[in-house]
Amino acid sequence: MTISRDVFVVGAARTAIGTYGGTLKDTPLADLATLAVRTAIERSGAAADSIGHLAMGNVIPTEPRDAYLSRVAAINAGLSKETPAFNVNRLCGSGLQAIVSAAQSVLLGDCELAIGAGAESMSRGPYHVNTARWGARMGDTAMVDYTVGILHDPFHKIHMGITAENVAEQFGITRSMMDELAAESHHRAAKAIAEGRFKSQIVPVEIVTRKGTVSFDTDEHVKADTTVETLAKMKPAFKKDGGLVTAGNASGINDGAAAVVLASAEAVKAGGLKPLARLVAYAHAGVEPKIMGIGRCQRPNSH
Repeated sequence: MTISRDVFVVGAARTAIGTYGGTLKDTPLADLATLAVRTAIERSGAAADSIGHLAMGNVIPTEPRDAYLSRVAAINAGLSKETPAFNVNRLCGSGLQAIVSAAQSVLLGDCELAIGAGAESMSRGPYHVNTARWGARMGDTAMVDYTVGILHDPFHKIHMGITAENVAEQFGITRSMMDELAAESHHRAAKAIAEGRFKSQIVPVEIVTRKGTVSFDTDEHVKADTTVETLAKMKPAFKKDGGLVTAGNASGINDGAAAVVLASAEAVKAGGLKPLARLVAYAHAGVEPKIMGIGRCQRPNSH
């Protein structure tokens, strides 16, 4: 969709990204979300009570209050109790959808300032015991790993890693191409960290340990010493016979949160806010579930 009214990003913040089972594994999801939202507002220069709407992307609720994670983060971050909030779930695109949804609130004139945010704690994903409520009656019962479950296509019952294998087969992507891209990604991220390029984005997460308080402020999933040679030695993770996707070249499983404050041109002028970026357009598309990873390249339906 082409934007018909100027919408600007006037504030942004994110936590550092914690790896699965890493530094953020014991930090509640709501705390991460609240920290990102509060900091984004502070950096924007806008008053918290001037925010008219908040959209929060989340896929894996980790405890009951996460069912309304957006509202919990909004109130805990200092937004007015009269400010509405809602969760959105578009799986990997949930945070982006939250930004789109927040922008739509501004575009439609529902408000002049809105927040689009996203938060996940994959390390704290729950286990479901589907027989617990009404009883297993007799015999063993299972615990379903929700985090692993959401990484599966519900139609073909295949892991996301297999959909990546399908994309590789259909579009001629080789193992060496995957490993080269993965290694380059780590190198670029490591270089950016070393040069301090992410410092202005990140708000530190204060974590209390037995040895004192630790300030978590550096992405920990990045491996600076990753090479194509070491990646080439890794075994396929999802398709044992002839598979290409490994734990080294696949997407990571992580924890973290981020938020942006969006404002209309009128709000920018009235509040003396400083635009960081302007939203130009957005689009949505659906694809065959077996190759879901190609969705970002799909030509969207006109609307």
